[in-house]
Formats: sequence, C-alpha cells, structure tokens
Amino acid sequence: MVAVGYSLLCEQSGPKDLVDYAVRAEEAGFEQITISDHYYPWLDVQGHSPYAWSVLGAVAHATSRAELMTYITCPTRRYHPAVVAQQAATTQLLADGRFVLGLGAGENLNEHVVGPWPHVRERHAMLAEALEIIRPLLDGETLTYSGEYFEVPEAYVWDRSETRVPMAVALSGAESAGIAGEYGDGAIATQPEARLLRLFDDAGGSGKPRYGQQPICWGPDEAAARKTAYEQFPWFGMGWKVNSNLPNPAAFADLSRFVHEEDVAAGIPCGPDTDRHVEAIAKFAEAGFTHVSVLQIGDESQREFFDWAARELLPALHSL
Repeated sequence: MVAVGYSLLCEQSGPKDLVDYAVRAEEAGFEQITISDHYYPWLDVQGHSPYAWSVLGAVAHATSRAELMTYITCPTRRYHPAVVAQQAATTQLLADGRFVLGLGAGENLNEHVVGPWPHVRERHAMLAEALEIIRPLLDGETLTYSGEYFEVPEAYVWDRSETRVPMAVALSGAESAGIAGEYGDGAIATQPEARLLRLFDDAGGSGKPRYGQQPICWGPDEAAARKTAYEQFPWFGMGWKVNSNLPNPAAFADLSRFVHEEDVAAGIPCGPDTDRHVEAIAKFAEAGFTHVSVLQIGDESQREFFDWAARELLPALHSL
C-alpha cells in the first residue's frame, strides 16, 4: 500500500491551527505531511492563506517522525529559484532530513501578484531553468548561471543538511512529465492516472517516488459533508487547464456557478462511509503511486477527522 499522508491546506486554516493539525496528524499515524503554498485562497469562503514556509518551519520543529513536503511550490515567479534552494535547505535542517521539495509550474492565482502570467510553454521553460539552479545549490555548489529567464551572478547556500533534499516535480502531461523525469527525484500528480506515470517513466523517472493527493470530506452527516465540499471545492472538477489560469478568487467564484453539488461529490467522497474514502485513496496505489496525501475539506472538522482517521481510515488502508 502507498504511504499515507495528510495535507495541510493553507487556504482553509490559519497558521497556528495548521501547526496544531500537523502535530495531530503525526500522532494519528500519518506518515507524511504536505502543505500547499498559496498567496490567495481559491475562494473567499475559505478565508486564509498564511505564508507556507513560515508554517513549515514551525511544523518541522513541532513534529519528529512524519516526512514533510511542499505540495507545491512554484520556483519561477513569487520566488527566485536561488531563494527556493535556501528555503529548502533550511527546512531540511529544521526537519532533520525529513523534507521533500515539491515543485511545479504554478497557477496564475498565486503567481500574478508579482507580474504577468506567462503562457504554459514559457512556464515549463522557466521551471526547467529553475530546477537547473536549485539542484546544484542544494548539492553545495557555488553557482553562476545565465539563462533566458534567470540570472544568478553568484550564489552559495551556506546552511545545508547532510541529507540531500529530494525534488519532486508536478506533471500533468507529456511536456511536464519530461521535465519531471529529467530533473526530478520524484513525480507529483493530483489524479490517479497510470498514463501520467508511464510518461514519467519514459522520461527517466522509473523507480522514483510518485506523490498523489486525494481530497475527501469526511463527516457524520453525508448531506452536510457534500454541502461543505461544494461550498469550498467547486473548482475541483474544472480541470487543471482552467484552474492554472484563473487570476483570483472572484474568477473562481464566477466560474464555479456552473458547477453543481453532484459534480463535486462525483470526484470527492463525502460523509461517514469509510469504505468510500478508502476506495478513492486506493486508486492511487492501483495506478502506481508510492505516496498519497489525504486532504480533509473543512477547517471545522479537522480534529474529529483525526480521531476517525486513527480509528478507522488508517487501519483500513494499512490492511489493503
């Protein structure tokens, strides 16, 4: 079975709550803790978006066993890749070697705050350059780099762990799979599609870890859980090509008017039925993923979720 993680969703919780949830997730038995890295929430109703790297530092200090991972950081717009290397190196030290740097080409929602949003082909080219900068810096090299998008006159990361920081790269199609296979130590995908992993394998990713994420909305009342999922995640079924290009929560709200509750519930298991949640998570294992993170929708339900996960969800997953 895959290693099962828990997703810290910065868009729906404040920073102190997120640190508390990370501690509770580790206590419940989750093997990995991932964290989103946003500037905006998807929708105003979610109501939060603290700085993920500050939260991650606190989580690294407050936990001791679970692997930590950004899911995901875009190293091309809000952050210069040389800065991402420094962030990752420091986090690895704080986490005593438990950190994985998850990277991707990003979304307009978060990255346009520092400038125009490039075309997808340009975004992929920028990501490849960023990876060419981050890896040697994490490996202890003094780097001078001159590319089409980034300049590094001279950089060196002083504080580094003896444990190498793995870089996992998000993929959604052939081009991003090629980048992930060439530069990444692992792959990230949000859908349990074996096709994507085959593309990753063909590009050089064979044998490397694969990280997925499954949103759920557990709760004792299915109707209430479906309502929560629909209010907070209506954008989920719109597809990556749409989600990566919308600029702000108002745009997501406008487009979400055409999404119905049953559309959301078709992709997100809702309610108290443990078997339904296990079935959705198990699809990642069947597709060939090595890790899957569970994203519980709804800030108000997190503490009850951990009790249920320790009692029912994790034992059921470990018995597969």
